[in-house]
Amino acid sequence: MKSPISHAIPAPPASRAPRASRSDGIEARGRLLHAALRLFAEKGFAKTSTREIAQAAGANVAAISYYFGDKAGLYAATFCEPMGGTAADVIALFDVPGMPVEESLHRFMLAYTEPLKLGEVVGYCMRLHMRELLEPTQQFSTEIDRDVRGPHEALVRVLCRHLALDVPDDDVHRLALSIAGLAMQLFVMRDIVDALQPSLLGSPQDIDAWAQRLLGYALAMVASEAARRRATPAAPRAPSPPARSHGRSNQRTGP
Repeated sequence: MKSPISHAIPAPPASRAPRASRSDGIEARGRLLHAALRLFAEKGFAKTSTREIAQAAGANVAAISYYFGDKAGLYAATFCEPMGGTAADVIALFDVPGMPVEESLHRFMLAYTEPLKLGEVVGYCMRLHMRELLEPTQQFSTEIDRDVRGPHEALVRVLCRHLALDVPDDDVHRLALSIAGLAMQLFVMRDIVDALQPSLLGSPQDIDAWAQRLLGYALAMVASEAARRRATPAAPRAPSPPARSHGRSNQRTGP
C-alpha cells in the first residue's frame, strides 16, 4: 500500500524556484488534509468549519477550494488518502487466479494491517469512520461502494476458487466477513489492545507478527468451512412424480 501523503512530502530543494513552489503546494495540501482529518474526527463534518481547518493548517481558506474543490471534497479526501493506497491496490495484491489460498490470505492480511504502522494517523482515521457511522453523511454510501464492497467481493472470489464453488452462497459471505473482521478488529480495538498489552502493536515488527498470526487463524477458518461442507450431506432430491398408469389398472378393487 502507498504511504500517506504526510510521508510522501519531499524535502524542499535547495534551488530552482519552480520546484520549491511545487513542494510548497504539496506541503500545503498535506497540512490541510491532516488538519481536516483531525478536526473532522473530533467534531464531525457539520461542526467543523473551513476557516477552522485553514487556521489549523496555517493556510488560506481559499486553498481548500483550490486543492479539494469544497468542504465536501476535503471530507471525502480524508477517508481515502491519509492511510494510502486504494481498494483497487489491495484487490490486485490478493485476488489473483491460480494463487494458492494461503498466499492470497497472507497478502490480504499484510495489506490490511500495514496502516497500523502509521501511528496517530490511523487513530484519527478510525475515529472519523466511527463518527461517520454515528452521524452519517452522503460519504457513508460512497465508502461502502468504493472501499468495502470491492475487497469483500474479491475475497469471496478467492474463497470460491479454493472451495470449488461456481456461485457463492451465504456461508461463503459469512466466512469472508469473518476473515476481514480478524484484521478490522485491530483498528476498532487499538486503544483496548494498547491498554491491555502494548507490546502486541508496539512496533512494525509486532504488527507484522500479528499479521502472520491472523493468516493462521484465517486458514483455520477456511479449513473448518471446507470440512463442514464435506461432512454436510447433499440436499435430497425431490421425489419423482409417479408414472401415469393407463387403462383400468388404476381402478380400486374390493368393496
